[in-house]
Amino acid sequence: MPDFQIQQRAEALAAQLTVDEKLSLVRSDFFFNPLGPPEQPGLSNLHPDALGTAGFVPGVARLGIPAQQQSDASLGVALGPTPLDERRNVTALPASIALAASWDSELARAGGEVVGAEAKSLGINVMLAGGVNLARDPRCGRNFEYLGEDPLLAGIIAGASIAAIQKAGIVSTIKHFALNAQETGRHLVDETIDEAALRESDLLAFQIAIENGRPGAVMTAYNKVNGSYCSENAHLINDVLKRDWRFPGWVMSDWGAVHSTREAALAGLDQQSGRQLDPHPYFGELLKTEVLADPIMAARLDDMVRRILYSLIDAGLLEQTTAPEINADVHRAVAQQQAEEGIVLLANRRDLLPLAHDIGSIAIIGAKADVGVLSGGGSSSVTPNGSQLVTDRRSPIPGMPTVYHPSSPLAAFRAAAPNARIEFSSGADKAEAIDLARRADIAIIFAQRWDCEGGDAADLSLPDGQDALIAEVAAINARTIVVLQTGGPVLTPWLNDVGALLAAWYPGHRGAEAIANIVFGAVNPSGRLPVTFPASTEQLPRPNIAGYESEETRQGLMRIGPSFASHHIEGADVGYRWFERTTATPLFPFGFGLSYTTFAISDLEVDQHGQVRVKVTNTGLRAGKQVTQIYARPPHEGATKRLVAFGKVHLEPGETKHLSLRVEPRLLARFDVDANAWEIAPGPLQFYAGFTSNDTPLTTAITLAERTLPA
Repeated sequence: MPDFQIQQRAEALAAQLTVDEKLSLVRSDFFFNPLGPPEQPGLSNLHPDALGTAGFVPGVARLGIPAQQQSDASLGVALGPTPLDERRNVTALPASIALAASWDSELARAGGEVVGAEAKSLGINVMLAGGVNLARDPRCGRNFEYLGEDPLLAGIIAGASIAAIQKAGIVSTIKHFALNAQETGRHLVDETIDEAALRESDLLAFQIAIENGRPGAVMTAYNKVNGSYCSENAHLINDVLKRDWRFPGWVMSDWGAVHSTREAALAGLDQQSGRQLDPHPYFGELLKTEVLADPIMAARLDDMVRRILYSLIDAGLLEQTTAPEINADVHRAVAQQQAEEGIVLLANRRDLLPLAHDIGSIAIIGAKADVGVLSGGGSSSVTPNGSQLVTDRRSPIPGMPTVYHPSSPLAAFRAAAPNARIEFSSGADKAEAIDLARRADIAIIFAQRWDCEGGDAADLSLPDGQDALIAEVAAINARTIVVLQTGGPVLTPWLNDVGALLAAWYPGHRGAEAIANIVFGAVNPSGRLPVTFPASTEQLPRPNIAGYESEETRQGLMRIGPSFASHHIEGADVGYRWFERTTATPLFPFGFGLSYTTFAISDLEVDQHGQVRVKVTNTGLRAGKQVTQIYARPPHEGATKRLVAFGKVHLEPGETKHLSLRVEPRLLARFDVDANAWEIAPGPLQFYAGFTSNDTPLTTAITLAERTLPA
């Protein structure tokens, strides 16, 4: 349906609503009690039409406006850590950071189709998906929900996923708008940053994702940005999102993120989410009083409702559709492929990997590898049938369990090497683990760091003495392989002593099978880092997380208290750009990843229309995939090299392919705040091509004419 027809239909429907019906659409109820123990769902006063997911908005039956059944998302259909039931035949996709490590938008699209189909089959029509905040600090507890440190990579992957979710006939959000860079004191922290730098980094990631994905709703973040809470930040919502980007849909708050009625409404907030978690039902009777007394507020309520209706109509929610048939095996296969292509081979000394299937004996150690693979914690965590839930006293969300998905590495390795003697040690008894490793041909240590919404990691080390265990095992078995299950970068003080290192992130429903396929060579690793691994916290823009020194603000759920600032001195130079600016050498650079074959790149050409052409050749003996990365350094003073295009290609041994990639022009520009536009400066522009951010052997230059792009 053309846009103007959607607008007309939304206006016609809105005109028929009473004030109370309009008010019912601009707030959602939250029925799950996150502060209770996991065995008690905490559903109370449940509306007869509500499914008991993250949010519920009653419909208006007389006009055919459906109820909104809102579910947490990003890694699949997240129904909360309630007791497992018949609805739990859902697919746990790998962490979003693992998806970003695939550098594959088509794989993101396939995952979005899984989420959309499973949501629709459950009667859910609004998915709280689309996390696209940049990883400004590798210790942030929600980085696993996001898509790395680069705005182009994050925006393209998020946009593909969102578009596929909405193709199923449901609404997807994009979140958390904006600059959710830490969980420490997330209700209290004021993220301060220069306006141009914000436009060129986090906001650019949102802009690219919104253009490509066309989400129906935008969810605001908990934090402040430059002095104003995101849910009442008129500049972010009204000026940037609705004016400059012409976003037609609605803006919802995060759950418990609203602080006012009039100020939030006039700043552009359209829906108060999970109103029970706010101090007051701001968009209930308080809003009604304002609406009845002030024509400006009455007009604002009409705009809120039109925006909500616009997105519901655009997604097809006012039409009768049938739920799709779910093929669980197909969906699990998508999850496995995402895991396989997101696993990054970081070290492989003396070509230890891939292992031969006729290996004699393997010691598997640590991380509940006999049970399953780890999931990140918080609202995005998916708990399909067969998951093991472990109460963790360190959880920043009281009662939030640690989830292990039903994919046992021990079982997967035994299936991959049926003739090998494969034994397991939890690692709790260090002497037992070391003895097991001593007797084995290969030792595989599954190391983990559980990252969770609501809190940040204290540092970049592995917790619970795992570094010491790895060092001791590697000292007695040089053929030690470490598999990291983490939500982001960690330090590896034992790196030079182990034979191989894999970053598996949180690998999802068939994560163990994916890891086994990589280790035994059934799949050639093609994951590339979407984040820089620092060599120390001293290399970061903020060696200490703002607010972390306070026991109260360390837990992100705390709402009451004085605000404090986190100053983003790095500006737009997030991640690898900060490392270039400071000339620091990382542990592993952005874009890095090894393969079981080798690749060469040649013949770089760039034209004035922003098309890049380059040849990539597989120079090794195995088929594999390689990610070609194109960087550019704009001519303005102090500019750092930034990713402007990328492409992933499969090559047989000896095969060459010609890639043609489009450059994102805003990454060649500076944002001019006074002109409210992107300005490309005239002059020579250097382009680089290679396979990591700091290994770009091909260079070429073109001279650009001055050009202005709209905000």
